[in-house]
Amino acid sequence: MKCFLPLGILLGALALAWGLGLGDYLTLEKLRAHHETLLGQVERQPLMAALGYLAIYALVVAASLPGAVLMTITGGFLFGAVLGTSLTVVAATLGATLLFLAARTAFGDLLRAKAGSALGRMEAGFRKDAFSYLLVLRLVPLFPFFLVNLVPAFLGVGLGTFVAATLLGIIPGTLVFTLAGCGLGSILKAGGEFSLSSVLTPEMIAALLGLALLALVPVVYKRFAGRAA
Repeated sequence: MKCFLPLGILLGALALAWGLGLGDYLTLEKLRAHHETLLGQVERQPLMAALGYLAIYALVVAASLPGAVLMTITGGFLFGAVLGTSLTVVAATLGATLLFLAARTAFGDLLRAKAGSALGRMEAGFRKDAFSYLLVLRLVPLFPFFLVNLVPAFLGVGLGTFVAATLLGIIPGTLVFTLAGCGLGSILKAGGEFSLSSVLTPEMIAALLGLALLALVPVVYKRFAGRAA
């Protein structure tokens, strides 16, 4: 029965997200309209606000709802760079792990169909070096986040490898969007415009690509070492 626990939690998360209409709230317009209320809640009950943010973020990731980037920016806006990044990394890893575990249950066939042709395209990379390949996919989102949560489960990647690569790999990107959120308050107060595309500047993209290349070093080394042996 334990193997079906993640499936049960995931189904409950999907039902909760649908019942709350969570997807309708994950927009810049909603954040602009309610940002003062959210800040007030954080000031009055910081612990409950942090736990609530963590739970909602994990729910968004587990249910594969759009809006995780906006949630990350909101985390920086509400909690600052350090706490906002920490909460987001933990929540995203929890949500991703829940979906990963659910994909290894009887629910896996349905999720496998959702992965589609991407499963075959990603298989070779995971077979060579699962940790480094997954780390690269986390650093530079070549595939949608939910796919990178599902495919490792279908290809037999271990839970420890999945959690470690996810936790480490999402830190740089999370920090970028969290820092963007730290400056959001002054923009909203001034009535200025803010867009998600403005966050990923060419410099930020170059930095993330550089980190991804570093993550590939072990793969390249193993390949050349194997040929030399």
